[in-house]
Amino acid sequence: MPAIVSEEEKPDFATPGVVNNPVGWGPISIPEQFRDIPYQPFSKSDNLGQITDWTGNLLERRYKNNYNQQFGTGQHYSYFHEEDESSFQLVDSSKPQRSLYQRSRARYQRTRHQRPTQRVQDPKTGRMTVIPKYNNPMRRNNWNNRGHDNKNAVKLKSSVEVKKDWELQVEIEYSQIAKKYLSYPEKDITNLVECGTLEHYDKRYDRITTKAERPLTMTNRLFHYVSTTDDPIIRELAKEGHVFATDSILATIMTCPRSYYSWDIIIQRVGSRLFFDKRDDSDFDWLTVNETANELPGGDGGSNSLTKLSLEATYINQNFSQQCLKREQKNFKRPNPFVNEDDDNEPSSVAYRYRKFPLLGPGAEPLTLICRTEVDAVTTSASGEEKYMNIKALNEWDLKGGASEWRQKLDTQRGDILTTEMKNNKCKLAKWTVSSILAGSDLLKFGYVTRSMPRSAGEAIGHSILGTQEFIPKQFAGQISLDMNNAWGILRVIVDRCMQLKDGKYVLYKEPGKGILRIYKVPLNTFEDNDDSDDDDEEEEEK
Repeated sequence: MPAIVSEEEKPDFATPGVVNNPVGWGPISIPEQFRDIPYQPFSKSDNLGQITDWTGNLLERRYKNNYNQQFGTGQHYSYFHEEDESSFQLVDSSKPQRSLYQRSRARYQRTRHQRPTQRVQDPKTGRMTVIPKYNNPMRRNNWNNRGHDNKNAVKLKSSVEVKKDWELQVEIEYSQIAKKYLSYPEKDITNLVECGTLEHYDKRYDRITTKAERPLTMTNRLFHYVSTTDDPIIRELAKEGHVFATDSILATIMTCPRSYYSWDIIIQRVGSRLFFDKRDDSDFDWLTVNETANELPGGDGGSNSLTKLSLEATYINQNFSQQCLKREQKNFKRPNPFVNEDDDNEPSSVAYRYRKFPLLGPGAEPLTLICRTEVDAVTTSASGEEKYMNIKALNEWDLKGGASEWRQKLDTQRGDILTTEMKNNKCKLAKWTVSSILAGSDLLKFGYVTRSMPRSAGEAIGHSILGTQEFIPKQFAGQISLDMNNAWGILRVIVDRCMQLKDGKYVLYKEPGKGILRIYKVPLNTFEDNDDSDDDDEEEEEK
C-alpha cells in the first residue's frame, strides 16, 4: 500500500507568469539582467569566417562576400572618438624598406614606358625622329581593333535598300530570342502532299579518298527556286493552315542568331494567314562562305570576293548533289509542279514534301504551319529499307601557297577539318540541318570538294571531290549545338509578332553585322516595279 504524503511534504510548484503581447509574439520588455548587454541579430544561414583580423590582411578580400551577414554588422562594436586623448599612440609612418628585387622591378616599370619603339623620317627636315610607344598611331589602331579581327575591314552590303517610306513596326534583338524554347512533338507532323522524282544515291562515292579523288562535273539539269506565293500546291492548301513558307525561309528564321550577313524576307498578312516569301531578284538561295569565321573572305577582291565565292559554293553544291546519283528513279504520285513542257533540260532529282506542323505555345493561340520541304535523293539500307537523304557540299577555296590542306589531312584528320567548318560556316550548317529535319530526311550527306589549280594560264579553275561523310540530322544538330526547341521558340516569337500586325505587306530585314531583326511596313507595290517595267518594255517592242 503506497504511503500517504501530507500536504506539508508535497513540493511547491509556482506557476510562471505569462506576459500577453497583443501586437505580436515574444517578450514586451527586456529583463533586468539583459538590459545593458548589446545584441547583434544573426541568421542561421550565415557562414562563419574569421573571428577577427588584427593584422589588417587584405589578401582575403576576395572572400569577403562569402561571409557577409544577412542582418549586417551593426554599430555595437564601432569605434567612437573620446575627448580624452590619453590613449593616443604615435604610429610609425615612415616608408618601409623594400628589397633589392622590388627596387629593381619598380625602376624597370618606370623606364619601360619611356623607351622609344619606332624611328621615322620627318618629311619637313628629313631627319630621323623617335616616336614614343604610346604616341605611335599604328599601336593605337592595333589596340582599338583588338578582338574585332578583320570583320570591319570587309564592307558588307545590305540585301535590300531600306526606303524612306518604309515604316518600322517591330525591332527584335537576338538577346530577346536567344532563350526562347518551344518543345515540339514529332507525332503531330502530317504529310499532306508528296510530289516529284528522286534518284538513288551512288554508294561508290563513299569510297572516294584523297588518293582516289574524282573531278566534279557540270550538270545541265534545272533547279527550281520557286517562292511561296508562286507555288500552286500551297495555293491549294491555303485553307488548311495559318502560316505558309518554304524550308529555306524557315531555316533562315530559326537559325537567325547565327547569321552575320544581311538578308530579307517578305511577309504578307492576309486576314488570319501569314505568307513568308522571298524576292524574285534576291540572292536568298545563294550559299555563304565562312560567314562566321574570324576573318571574313572577300577583303582582297578578285576571285575570292564575297559574291564570287557565294556563286562558286552554290555551283559546287548543285553539281555535287546530282553527280553522286544513279539513274534509278523513285516516282511519287504527283509530278514535279514546277516542270514545264517547254523546258529543254531535264529537272534535277528532287522531291517536294508539303508538311503540316502545329505551332503550339504556352498561353498562345494554336496555329498551323504548312511548309514545302525538299529531299535530294533516296538510298537503301542494309535491311532493304528506303531512306530519304539530303546532299550538300563543303568546299575549300583558300589554297595557301597553291596547296590544298584537305588533300593532306582529310583521310587522317577528317574530324579536325569538320570542326573548322563548324566554326567558319556555323550558320550554313545549321540551315542545312534544320531543312533536313523539317523535311523528315533520314540522312544528311556531306561532300568535301576542293579547287583544282589550272595547268595553264588560260584554263579555268576546276574542282575535285575528295571524300564524303554521312550523318543523322538530329544527331548532327547536337554536334553543332543546335537546339531545335530554341529554333521553334524563335519561329513562334516571329510569328506572334507578325500576327499582331494589320493586313498588308512587310519586310523582315536583318542588318549586316548586327544582331537585330526589323520588320518594316512597305507599300503593296514594293518589289513589283521591275516586273511591271519589263512587261511594258516587252509590249512596246511587240508594237
